[in-house]
Amino acid sequence: MGAASQYDQPRSRSGLMTFLLVLAAAVVIAVVGIRLLGIDGDYYLTVVLAGTPYVAAGGALLVLLALLLRRWALMAVLLAFTACLGAAVLPRAFSAARPMGVGPTVRVLSLDLSQGSADAESVVRLVRDHKVDVLSLQELTPQAVTALDAAGLADELPNRTFQPEDGPRGSGIASRYPLEAGSPALPATFPQVSATVSLPQGRKVEVLAVHTLPPTDNPSADTWKRELAGLPDTGSGVARVLAGDFNATLDHAGLRRLLSGNYVDAATQAGAGLVPTWPANRQWPPVLLPLDHVLVDKRCPVDTFEAFTVPGTDHRAVLSQFVAAVIS
Repeated sequence: MGAASQYDQPRSRSGLMTFLLVLAAAVVIAVVGIRLLGIDGDYYLTVVLAGTPYVAAGGALLVLLALLLRRWALMAVLLAFTACLGAAVLPRAFSAARPMGVGPTVRVLSLDLSQGSADAESVVRLVRDHKVDVLSLQELTPQAVTALDAAGLADELPNRTFQPEDGPRGSGIASRYPLEAGSPALPATFPQVSATVSLPQGRKVEVLAVHTLPPTDNPSADTWKRELAGLPDTGSGVARVLAGDFNATLDHAGLRRLLSGNYVDAATQAGAGLVPTWPANRQWPPVLLPLDHVLVDKRCPVDTFEAFTVPGTDHRAVLSQFVAAVIS
């Protein structure tokens, strides 16, 4: 009896490992299925989808574990589904081929100020050091406007259309070049300022300061989905740029639908699509998710993309340089 009991213990442990491996594989398979269906679902699904790159990395580790345990069938299934995720995620880490553009170079910086608490001097220093042409601000409060001007923002970017409000609702656009305030996007929880910027060489670009309601603010995430769906496409006229806090990653169906039209994600074009922007300035959790984006008219070739940590806010600033190669 004792010998049999000792013999059963390795089999029991092996069975438990197989069971856990199957459960983990089910997560990988589920994420692939949800992506293929093109749905964002409720709050819980949006959280799972946001972690798709991490699921892909976990799937690769599971393939190795299945290989070590000689679970050949399970390894084959995991390999197939992990490859599907890898095909969606890995291209973001490599710069994309893009045409040569003839026109003025534009540098757009976007930052969620975290209800105005971002350090104003750091923001203006970014603008000055990186020769920013257009600044898109979210969660812009009256106090933040005062602090930014005291730090010298008006000297760097003298043209502006600001709609500051207390809490997370304010937004604004500041520019080195003349601008004309535009009509806002479709009704949204947070007003999203837009402006048409007049660039050198007679070119123009329309910029929208995007800020959608987080999907975590209600169980169904319906408002977040409607606000993503309400963001305007860019057509054959003036080039349009959407820059801001989308509260979405490239694995959410709402953002993917935008990118299936006339926009490109600047970070992905520059090979920085996996660079996370939230939550910043925390010991735990570390910066995990790319929620802040610059979506550029696909007719405007993207040169670079960078992200910067700014004291006082839980979002990193994102900066993209592109060529305004479209004649208005």
